[in-house]
Amino acid sequence: MAGVAPMSGAPSAVQSGMQQLRLQQAQRNAQQAEQQARALQAQAANARQVADRAEENARALEVRSDQASENAGRARLGLTAMKTVGQMQTRLGEAYGRIAQEPDAAPKATPVESAARPTVNAQGQTTGRIVNTSA
Repeated sequence: MAGVAPMSGAPSAVQSGMQQLRLQQAQRNAQQAEQQARALQAQAANARQVADRAEENARALEVRSDQASENAGRARLGLTAMKTVGQMQTRLGEAYGRIAQEPDAAPKATPVESAARPTVNAQGQTTGRIVNTSA
């Protein structure tokens, strides 16, 4: 019978080849992980930029909203003033109309007459008269 000659270096060569394959696979895994990390970092940077722009837009909108609210408040005040002026004009017009229809009905200023009496001071002397100036 022919004998099979043992391969003297076969197990160590197989082990060495397997170890080299494992090393290559680990290198590939590490490269893929690095690529994935760089891609995620780029996505995160992009997301930060988008968020920053959105925050700037939100601030600008808040400023515009505040300005619009102020404008609306001024417009309401103007409208109230216009209504008040209109009401005053209407009342004045009605009063002028009544005066025009009845000229004798207009109130007349009457002088206030008061009895002017002499004033006596603490020593009993007459010093003058009190005159009512409230007219």
